[in-house]
Amino acid sequence: MGFDQHNNKTSLKDKKMAEPAPAGTQPSGLFALLPGLALASALALVANFAAPLIAPLAPVPALVFALIIGIWLHPLASRPLFAPGLRFCVSTILRIAVALLGLRVALGDIAALGLSTALIIIISMIATIAFGLWFATFLGLSRAFGALSGVATGVCGASAALATSSVLPNYQGKEADTVFVIVAVNILSTVAMLTYPYLAHVLDFNETATGTLLGGTIHDVAQVVGASYAVSDSVGTSSVIVKLFRVLLLLPVILVIGRLFASSQQAKVPVPIFAFVFFILCLVNSTIPLAPYLMPFYTTAKSIAGLASTWGLLIAIAALGLNTSITSIAKLGFRHIATVIGTTIMILGVVISGLILIN
Repeated sequence: MGFDQHNNKTSLKDKKMAEPAPAGTQPSGLFALLPGLALASALALVANFAAPLIAPLAPVPALVFALIIGIWLHPLASRPLFAPGLRFCVSTILRIAVALLGLRVALGDIAALGLSTALIIIISMIATIAFGLWFATFLGLSRAFGALSGVATGVCGASAALATSSVLPNYQGKEADTVFVIVAVNILSTVAMLTYPYLAHVLDFNETATGTLLGGTIHDVAQVVGASYAVSDSVGTSSVIVKLFRVLLLLPVILVIGRLFASSQQAKVPVPIFAFVFFILCLVNSTIPLAPYLMPFYTTAKSIAGLASTWGLLIAIAALGLNTSITSIAKLGFRHIATVIGTTIMILGVVISGLILIN
């Protein structure tokens, strides 16, 4: 064999080795998920331990801290190596974490609210979501952003935004929209936590009405607790129950949103199994306490599930941030802000009107 012929064969061999491996030979299964999962988990750990340390200077919740740092690290996370694991975090882990929230809701506590309070919450939620869909379209934004804004405002803040995002069809800018809504509702929740107790005092609401106002209008659970227990323990208890009722309504809301966008977009949206699991766990949480001999085991299991839900949401939101470029966020402007503020004003106005009407 001549040198030239041998050299040509060697060059062909080297070229073949330098080419990317076929898709079927790429890492798959758990191995492919590990880099992205590890990155999101590490960021969640950092956010969980760093948020309390910086709280005296900037009281930023761990969820928002993880989101912001994730966006900052997007250039690193945009490498193909991390893509499978990050997708797994914002899909599977997110759904599991949201489903486990069902163990925080007891139907007996919800039933104690009374029909009038329940109607106020249901009507205000429907009005807020409908307004979000309409107002976003009116401002020239997508109806999907209106759904994200309306559900996050009407149900339970960041968790509801993430759950809604998981059943919306994919569209350009979806991740940026979701991140924006999460940050916006957190800021507005903090403002509400500081101002709504004073508003209840100005309106001369009694403790029951104050609890309904705070639990029925503030977006995130943490801010509901902060605002209501600052007034009194009884207001705190009633407001948390009202808030949990809103969380319970996440199931029908997600089903309706999924069906609405499946029809309008002519796309198939997967059945949100996690929403049904959420409701089943609500039933479990409502019935197991009736069997005292099961309580020691259930209490331990519930604590573990609660911890898993908290960390699952933190990892999912870290992955969402890692998947989102700051450029895409910067493109969002006044219309996005106006939509979230508009849905916030809508739910506040409907709840106050309902409370004035029944009192």
